[in-house]
Amino acid sequence: MEIKLTTSEIRTILQGCQYTLRLVGSSKDYRRLQSSEHFSTSNDVVLNDAFNVLGEVVEAINEVERIAQQSNSIQLFLEND
Repeated sequence: MEIKLTTSEIRTILQGCQYTLRLVGSSKDYRRLQSSEHFSTSNDVVLNDAFNVLGEVVEAINEVERIAQQSNSIQLFLEND
């Protein structure tokens, strides 16, 4: 089964995930866990890295939409010329 989401819905979900990660990262318990000498990930990533990646994905979506809108504007201009 395929889930159909609009670009706006995708952006909202990703931004919601960012917000959730920020909440978790700001909790005292999470900071305690992350500072433990036993806290380790395979690529030495931390929660803030995931937050930043989501931000980059949202920015990429925004850029695609911006370019698509410019392209549509140019196409409309050429059609009406």
